[in-house]
Amino acid sequence: MKPYQKVPICDCGEALVPIPLSQFAVTMPHAYEALGAPYGDRSPYFLREGVLKKLLQAQAHLQAQHPGWQIQIFDAYRPIAVQQFMVDYSFAELAEAEGVSLDDMSEAVRSRLQSEVTQFWAVPSQNPETPPPHSTGSAIDVTLSDAAGKTVDMGSPIDEISPRSYPQHFANSNDPGAQNAHQNRSLLTAVMVSAGFRQHPNEWWHFSTGDQLWAWQVGEDAIAKYGNAALYV
Repeated sequence: MKPYQKVPICDCGEALVPIPLSQFAVTMPHAYEALGAPYGDRSPYFLREGVLKKLLQAQAHLQAQHPGWQIQIFDAYRPIAVQQFMVDYSFAELAEAEGVSLDDMSEAVRSRLQSEVTQFWAVPSQNPETPPPHSTGSAIDVTLSDAAGKTVDMGSPIDEISPRSYPQHFANSNDPGAQNAHQNRSLLTAVMVSAGFRQHPNEWWHFSTGDQLWAWQVGEDAIAKYGNAALYV
């Protein structure tokens, strides 16, 4: 169990609502759908109603500073079955990159790879007290696109399992390209935080509001108001 999963949940009962994709830049095709992730009849481009309102506020804040720029949506709502699919997929990718067989790996190697995966992927828990953030409908993975519609350089791709994914990874670099990526990350963080989101400590792209991770970061005995969204579909 991660520290934030100890935060109590008192779900406010908000429904999942579709994201108006025409108002944002969108990564297409959706990366996990393209892999065969089992979404069923629910699109990944859904959020709780209050979360969507905050995302629109963040977009307005961005465009006030940079006309024509857009928040680019990579992923939003993720059923627990999809979370399990992607955890398994990421684990298999790491094993393949190391030349390790899934059938023959030692327990020590399996434990190490699992630890690497769960730095970036939440455990797909069915426990209503510990839902994965994306399964609450209150977490979203985003980047930015500029006025020309080009994805802005953030220095590493979304979902990369490496230290480059840490939000401040390039902060002290003297390399001009790395500093540019850091400035872009800082802009993304600023516009999302301005609307009430908090950033995942290990992922420059992941933001949430109202879930356990958000409440844990806010502190002061905050309570999560979004639990497993499947209960409110």
